[in-house]
Parts: sequence; structure tokens; C-alpha cells
Amino acid sequence: MLKYILNRILINIPTLLAILVVVFMLINLAPGDPVDAFVPPTQALTDQQKELLRHELGLDRPLPLRFAIWVKQVAQGDLGYRYKDGAKVLDEIKQRVAPTLLLAFSGLAGGSLLGILLGIVSARHHNTRVDHGLSVLAYMAISSPAFLLGILGMYLFSLQLGWFPAGGYSTPGREDFADILYHLALPAAVLSVQFIAILMRYTRAGLLEVMTQDYIRTASSKGLSAGKVMLRHAFPNALIPIVTVIGANFGALVGGAVFVETVFSWPGMGTLFLDGIESRDYPLIMGITLFMALAILLVNLLTDILYSWIDPRIALK
Repeated sequence: MLKYILNRILINIPTLLAILVVVFMLINLAPGDPVDAFVPPTQALTDQQKELLRHELGLDRPLPLRFAIWVKQVAQGDLGYRYKDGAKVLDEIKQRVAPTLLLAFSGLAGGSLLGILLGIVSARHHNTRVDHGLSVLAYMAISSPAFLLGILGMYLFSLQLGWFPAGGYSTPGREDFADILYHLALPAAVLSVQFIAILMRYTRAGLLEVMTQDYIRTASSKGLSAGKVMLRHAFPNALIPIVTVIGANFGALVGGAVFVETVFSWPGMGTLFLDGIESRDYPLIMGITLFMALAILLVNLLTDILYSWIDPRIALK
């Protein structure tokens, strides 16, 4: 197991570097100048002053050299400083990482539970009105972007029904766990809608495939009820593709959190990331990209390890 984990870490290092190189190139090739982005509009700078500022920020150096310097700083535990206000990027991320992880893992946990349950129900009632109705809802959910679901959810459940707050992390002057969960409920639900639909379809397909196996017919011939056959024999053998979908969609949940956090004013890394893009804050964008890439690669590693626990026939080498 330890050897497998070390091998995966070594394999993921080039993958991580490739991700960082691509993002670094894209943000530097995007239109706009960081100097113009963070200088107040009322403060006019001459071309000479702008060039001096670019030199102080290191923006006049070749891109490969700037990337190499950034990687060296990261290796020393330093993510640099924001262009916008000079704040340490690592401190900025530390302040925002907890709300983002809370939102992402809440969406993952709730989405996994509901997606699997609805998938079981859909497979159990295959080719019935229940199955067709759930399939239609799933296709509608998959086709709906996160920001649209967020706006609709806020309008219906916050403005019209008043069940949940329209945004924010907590009530001003109150930051207990129950209040945070109250503010978290709607953003997490909106974030998980597409994931629920995707997981439901994969669970349904996996169960229907397993239900055609000989051992399932044998279990049914012994007099076991359809529900017991589904839960005791079919579901455990359909877990591998389900776990794969859960692990693969973690990245999509983190990406969707950017839009959900913006709609609900959730103080996570999503809103911080958008602020960095708007101000061309390269160190901040690279720092958040590094963190997100590491989180996704770690989840993929845990998913592979979970395979061997679900099915002992799978050897980790």
C-alpha cells in the first residue's frame, strides 16, 4: 500500500506541474495588464511609472523565468504576495479554505446519499413511471448550469418562501455551528443538484447491469425479496463505478463552488478566485490553482485506495 501511494505521488508530480504551467500561460496570455487592474482609476500613472512598477513586480521578466521563480518560492512554502494589496497569498487562502471545503464536502456528502438512493429507486422501478420521471428530472438537472440553479433556488426558497437566508456565511453577530449550517443548506443543495443527477444515472445503470448476473438470479430463486437482492447482492457489486463517479466529480463540485459562492456571497475561495481574475492577480490565481489541483489529485488517490477496500480482488501495485 505504501509503495503504491509513493508511486502515485511521483506520477502526480508531472501532472501537477503540467496543470500549473497551462494555467500560468493562460493567465499571462489573457488580455489586460495587472498594473492597470490594481491601480485606482483616479490615480494616473505615466508610462515610466508603469514600467517601474512592472519591474518591481517582476512582470518584465520572461515567462519561463517567472514560473521557475514561483515554483522555487512554493517549494519553500511561500506562495508570494497579492498584487492588489500586498497581502500574503497563503494567509488569504487560509482564511477562505474552510468555507470552501465545508461547501464542497457538504455538496459531495449530500449529493452522494441522495444520488445513490434515487439511483436504487430508479433501478428498482425500472421502466415504470417512477423511473421515467426521475430520468426526466435528472436530464433537466444535468442541463442546468450552477449559476442558474443558484438564482432560481435563491428566488424560490429565500425570497418567496423565506425558508433559508439569501446569502452569507452566518448571521451578523452570531457564528455558531447551527447558524452556519442554516446558511450552508441552500448553497450546498444547489451545488449538489447536478452531481445528484449524474450519480443517480450511474447508480441506476450499474445496478441494472449487475441485476442480469447469474448470482442475482440464484439469490432470487432462493426466495429473497427483490429489495434484499438489490441491497445485499447487487448494490455492493455496483460500488466500483459509483465510487469512480463520486471521486471524478469532486473537481466539478469545486469548480461549481466558484459560481455558487458568488451567487450566495459565500466567503470561500471561489469569490477570492474571481477577485484575483478581475484584478489580474497572478500570485493569487496560481496559489488557488495549486491548492485546488492538490485537493483533486488527493481525492483521486483516495478513490483508488478505496477500490481495494471495496473489492479485495483489486490489487494496488
